[in-house]
Amino acid sequence: MSRDDRGKLLREAFAERVLVFDGSYGVALTAGGLTAEDYGGAQFEGCPEALLLSRPEMVSGIHRAYLEAGADLLLTNTFGGTSIVLAEYGLEGRVGEINRAAVRIAREAADAIATPARPRWVIGDIGPTTKAISVIGGITFDALRDSFYEQALALADGGVDALFLETQQDTRNIKAGLLGIWRAFDELGFRLPVMVSATIEMTGTMLAGQTVDALAASLQHADLLTLGLNCSTGPEFMTDHVRTLAGVSEYYTSCVPNAGLPDEDGNYCETPAQIASVLERFVDNGWLNVVGGCCGTTAEHIRMLAEMARGKRPRVPAKQTRTMFSGIDFVEASDDNRPLIVGERTNEVGSRKFKRLISAEKYEEASEIGRRQVKGGAQIIDVNLQNADREELYDIDRFYELLVKKVRAPIMVDTTDPVSIERSLTYCQGKSIINSINLEDGLDKFELVTPLARRYGAALVVGCIDEDKEQAQAITRERKVEIARRSYALLTGQFGIRGEDIIFDPLVFPCATGDQNYAGSAVETIEGIRLIKQALPLAKTVLGISNVSFGLPEAGREVLNSVFLYHCTKAGLDLAIVNAEKLERYASIPEDERKLAEDLLWNRGADPIAAFAAHFRGAASRTKKDISLLPLDERLANYIIEGTKDGLIADLEAKRKEAPPLEIINGPLMTGMDEVGRLFNANELIVAEVLQSAEAMKAAVSHLEQFMEKSDTSSRGK
Repeated sequence: MSRDDRGKLLREAFAERVLVFDGSYGVALTAGGLTAEDYGGAQFEGCPEALLLSRPEMVSGIHRAYLEAGADLLLTNTFGGTSIVLAEYGLEGRVGEINRAAVRIAREAADAIATPARPRWVIGDIGPTTKAISVIGGITFDALRDSFYEQALALADGGVDALFLETQQDTRNIKAGLLGIWRAFDELGFRLPVMVSATIEMTGTMLAGQTVDALAASLQHADLLTLGLNCSTGPEFMTDHVRTLAGVSEYYTSCVPNAGLPDEDGNYCETPAQIASVLERFVDNGWLNVVGGCCGTTAEHIRMLAEMARGKRPRVPAKQTRTMFSGIDFVEASDDNRPLIVGERTNEVGSRKFKRLISAEKYEEASEIGRRQVKGGAQIIDVNLQNADREELYDIDRFYELLVKKVRAPIMVDTTDPVSIERSLTYCQGKSIINSINLEDGLDKFELVTPLARRYGAALVVGCIDEDKEQAQAITRERKVEIARRSYALLTGQFGIRGEDIIFDPLVFPCATGDQNYAGSAVETIEGIRLIKQALPLAKTVLGISNVSFGLPEAGREVLNSVFLYHCTKAGLDLAIVNAEKLERYASIPEDERKLAEDLLWNRGADPIAAFAAHFRGAASRTKKDISLLPLDERLANYIIEGTKDGLIADLEAKRKEAPPLEIINGPLMTGMDEVGRLFNANELIVAEVLQSAEAMKAAVSHLEQFMEKSDTSSRGK
């Protein structure tokens, strides 16, 4: 049977039934009582891949046992088949020989038992290597990618039906692995299905920190056959993660657990019946397409899984139209949390302090600015290291290495240089955002940057700019939506970008410089957002908010930015690039100052610029309120109204000396929540602000719960 025929049958099988992987090779090999001679000498002892050369009949026997037990998918004995791992045994020069031998042995075993009615498939097994690049380092991204490429090339050329990146603990490793695999496919002139499986620790995350939904977002671009979980724990601990994955992934899903957690002697004690029972529940819930066994499982485990899976309906993957980002954490751009706040201070163009630190090569201090932005409310971090006086790649390597260890939020890579974009993306575990491309030079920027977005998995910010000689930057609402429509059609139709991964920047111009070209441009931007959202509902929108207030007194800028953000959000804005620490809630701004700001934005009155500037000239910054002078109950309510946790716990402790926890919740905290509800109903709070208030309330209740009597917790609030 040809490679293409086997691939077609494999995809058909996934649609028809629940498939079964084989089980552990470690258990089977240990049971064989191997000696150093079996491995081919003492220097190779403990290397399972060495047995492919010294004891191929033993490996073949294990394959045969799993096939006879009912496995559909047979893994090659190449979990440690990269040069990185084989170098520990001096075998790094024999990667091709070892992996091809593994394919040959597995193929002979599979073909001996396969029938037209029950085909069996050989899957090239690729482990995580011994390097988790985000955790322990010790290797470059390029070296990791090249090692995966070498193994993938041998496995694919050797004749496997698919490749399986398994037991993955770091999504940067996965991305390096996929790049290596795709390079091998390009060299060979054909493509095979690719499967990925990650390991979730007892902490609820991968070793490098990502949750399963963050992982799914990171690999949304990869055109995988399956995405699943294996190893680490028994199946019961995987329940929430498998459920989440089934709800967010467009790919077929797999679950290949250990036979429980090892005991103090390293033994895995979950029985075949126990594992089959839990996985049957997962299958019956519609979560899975593939089951199998990892550490500690035997042929008997696989036999019971095969019996359980027989006749079961597989999960039907659903197309996702959600806009998802991730760093270590998962973030979704949706109507429920508009706008996502993008921190703007790690930007050499927008922050003099950040630029000075980078120029002085004080990368540690510069990366702390990123951490502070997240603490201050930023959900995404914009990073721009472009400086005409410095080597950008040099700064990227040193800054990103520190930043990704301090910031869990997704990264917006803000640079115009494609080489710098790619280097930055190699540091990002998650699904990042590239800022930005446009049609100013025709299709040039699209052609240079879209392949990077597809290769690494990134969304794209697209500016409303085109080749027009007279007005390249769109000012009117009509021009904004016209350029957006054209860009969207090109990106989705010609360049293979998903509609939900396109984020339009309708452009913000300073409205207070006196330049008549920009008079009234703020309202054009607001209405441009509305029109783009109506015309292209899958796409999102983003603005650099503070551009609107350029040239105004600092206190006035803070007010104007806040008012502008409020109206843009009401029009449909999804992401806002802004300094979250210098934003004031619309509802907290005095009515006369709101009117001054709105007159300026809408260009109303005889001279709105002069009126606004005169009011704020010499005024101090208003965003840093000193609430410590307020009575304690008012302070507690204010934490909820403002959606802040800074100082909350200390004041709760002070209040506990006066009242029991339940009275605090039903008193000042609920007073704050009632005011949040009133402001929202009055259309003076946006959804994102309400969510911040809810998080502050949740934190307060969580802290007070530990001091409640059991009878209180059953009726703790209104």
